[in-house]
Amino acid sequence: MDTHQKGSVKRRKAAGPMPADRREYDGTGFCYTLTLISGKYKAPILYALVVHGTIRYNELRRYLGSVSFKTLTDALKALERDGLVRRKVYPVIPPKVEYSLTPLGRSLGPILGSLCDWGEAHRGNR
Repeated sequence: MDTHQKGSVKRRKAAGPMPADRREYDGTGFCYTLTLISGKYKAPILYALVVHGTIRYNELRRYLGSVSFKTLTDALKALERDGLVRRKVYPVIPPKVEYSLTPLGRSLGPILGSLCDWGEAHRGNR
């Protein structure tokens, strides 16, 4: 694929015409990636795990701020189901649960880093 430089943004020349309908868009890698990381808390959870490594549930909850137990639990379950996050339960009382990234989840680190870089570079442009 050809790439063009416009400022610091690389653009890819489409291999074919724009998708004609939603079904074609749904089949793209872009759409797939967004389904894995979209939602109010999934990307921040992934970012916290990239930055801090293994985190216990309550540490993660404090890091994210005002997130309900159910919302955080649902987001973590979805990330675990999609193979991005690993949940480890220790057989102690009270229960100790830790979350970490799987190798697949760690592979999102450069993408999240690029989002951070872009945000730092353009934060003052609004």
